Amino acid sequence: MPADFSSGNDRCCIFAYGTLKPGERAFVELCQPFAIATQPAQTHGRLYHLPLGYPAMTLEVGWVRGVLLTFPDSDCLKAIDAFEEYYPDRPDSSEYQRHRQLIYDHHWRSLGLAWVYTMNRDRVIALGGQWLSEGCWTEA
Repeated sequence: MPADFSSGNDRCCIFAYGTLKPGERAFVELCQPFAIATQPAQTHGRLYHLPLGYPAMTLEVGWVRGVLLTFPDSDCLKAIDAFEEYYPDRPDSSEYQRHRQLIYDHHWRSLGLAWVYTMNRDRVIALGGQWLSEGCWTEA
């Protein structure tokens, strides 16, 4: 059974595919001071570039490449939820949804469950999202 580092006072893992990745604009402020490990990773989904200047992941068939960020506990979620415009008490009003999903290394070996922020496909299309067939996004 995969490890679950996403709840309780244990480690908290987040799959980052956009501005939260190392080298991207939000990593330094929101993740770098708190992350205890980073690892290249991938998960099921489809990645889109939004004209707003950041990506969105949907739960469509495909693969998304990113980074598994590990934090010492779930305290990181409050700031990252706010950044991602995810409101746990009112998910229907949220820009993104947060759920747990299996994450894999680049050899398709399971790394366990991590939190992933996804957007509804209809919302992505309404925002003019462009599919990134390689499953990878960077601001550069």
